[in-house]
Amino acid sequence: MFVDKVKVYVKGGDGGNGMVAYRREKYVPDGGPAGGDGGKGASVVFEVEEGLRTLMDFRYQRHFKAPRGEHGRSKSQHGKNSPDMVVKVPPGTTVLDDQTGQVIADLTEHGQRAVIAKGGRGGRGNTRFATPVNPAPEIAENGEPGQERDVVLELKVLADVGLVGFPSVGKSTLLSVVSAAKPKIADYHFTTITPNLGVVETEDHRSFVMADLPGLIEGAHQGVGLGHQFLRHIERTRVIVHMIDMSALEGRDPYEDYLKINEELKQYNMRLLERPQLIVANKMDMPDSEENLKIFKEKMEDDVEIFPISTVTRQGLRDLLLTIADKIETTPEFPLYDEEEKESTRVVYKHEKKELPFVISRDDSGTFVISGAEIERLTKMTDFTHDESIRRFSRTLRHMGVDDALRERGAKDGDLVRLLKFEFEFIE
Repeated sequence: MFVDKVKVYVKGGDGGNGMVAYRREKYVPDGGPAGGDGGKGASVVFEVEEGLRTLMDFRYQRHFKAPRGEHGRSKSQHGKNSPDMVVKVPPGTTVLDDQTGQVIADLTEHGQRAVIAKGGRGGRGNTRFATPVNPAPEIAENGEPGQERDVVLELKVLADVGLVGFPSVGKSTLLSVVSAAKPKIADYHFTTITPNLGVVETEDHRSFVMADLPGLIEGAHQGVGLGHQFLRHIERTRVIVHMIDMSALEGRDPYEDYLKINEELKQYNMRLLERPQLIVANKMDMPDSEENLKIFKEKMEDDVEIFPISTVTRQGLRDLLLTIADKIETTPEFPLYDEEEKESTRVVYKHEKKELPFVISRDDSGTFVISGAEIERLTKMTDFTHDESIRRFSRTLRHMGVDDALRERGAKDGDLVRLLKFEFEFIE
């Protein structure tokens, strides 16, 4: 089964908790704090593995949760950092954030890596909080939560040449004749339901990868037929080979077929028409093909090379393959995404509106509910088992302006305030 799109959940490991500890050694009076920091949580890293061809493995495992860092220990010992969780993906995988649709990584080369969910840093032990005013603090931080997100993986086949055309025009037959690939071939529509790849070698020992894609029909870009699932595989190809059945045995007009397929490519992605295109007039061994080709050439307005071939008699294949090899050599790769910002050495400063540290709302019972990424992160990193940590947490909230904001919303003495799973009383 060919799987080329899947949604998975990834979560970086939480940092290890810092520790509250003190030196208790013989002959060391007033030993002072000795709590170590927690270790860093593991990140979820995607790595390209050349041997993989589909996203099949992700059908069975859709959750990737990296391990957390080790907790800090006494005697100021740092907890161990967790090694990254490496997940193997096939070449040609694009990773998108499910919520925003933003491209996180475009993984094409063997060994290429990308951090998809960062692990959290370790919490600080009480050694870190010692000051001349408070030489023996009873404060430690919990580890920072790891990043979590839903991501969509899309596989776009890495082929130099993409064969496009209506069903049953001979794409699979051509691939089987010019390469060692053995696609299923039969005389009914949609015999090919998954992309097939084959390595083609020309007589002058140049080679390229050819992809036979499932037949497109009118409306494919909107999800009609099978084609819409596989249009994305054309995106990486450098040369598009457009196959047309010149025998018109199925009663379709070859020129109309040509226009319809090009319209589908255009509707799916305008940039596909920037790629060089070759027209392959197939089934030239059939009776009416010569006459149909003559009419086709008269109607043609585009300046596109036409190659009359027959996959049965192998007529015209040599010239076609040599021309494809020439086109590939002179055609640069088409970047799927705008790489300017990634590759540019210029520093671009953008004004981005800072996310609010907290938001206050009220639930049905009248309880004040505080939410927001920054304040929730602070809450998760606070160790509520020590009074000093709680006092530090309250001071931080006051400095952030939470108290004033609650007063503005009408909070009075004794009102309930909820923050994550914790509930507090508002005290003037």
